Amino acid sequence: MTVRDPLRINFGFLTHQPIGSSREIHFDLVDHLLEPDLQLGFLKGVIRLNRTHEGVIADGDFEGNVQTECARCLENFTQPLHTTFQELYTFKGDLASEPSMLVPEDGNIEFAPLVREYLLVEMPINPICRPDCKGLCVVCGENLNLTTCEHQKPGKASD
Repeated sequence: MTVRDPLRINFGFLTHQPIGSSREIHFDLVDHLLEPDLQLGFLKGVIRLNRTHEGVIADGDFEGNVQTECARCLENFTQPLHTTFQELYTFKGDLASEPSMLVPEDGNIEFAPLVREYLLVEMPINPICRPDCKGLCVVCGENLNLTTCEHQKPGKASD
């Protein structure tokens, strides 16, 4: 038995609705893996689907937490992420659209890859556990958030 991804949405019902029809779908997932590599402690968000003349506009607003390592002190910490996006899924036959952004015949859209991509863009290149993180001593490698080593004492120059 295959488990359905909660970020897979069937919005085929909107394709036959009048222009301007809409629907909101809310997500609140405690622990979720966005394949292949983004493990979120929680994923919360909403996708608003709006029927237009061209197809369906998906407005997304998502937040989640990911475990990562501080670039200064190398300790693990929880990094909050937040993203918003808007994508247009066009009806088949619109040659200007990318193939992945077409409304499929079965009306099912996998939003997990899209949400993953947008959240990864929000991931800091050098994540910092807190703004005042002191990092590691360049001489002995002690975590300066936890202790003061002999190389950091006032009046002592580090080599």
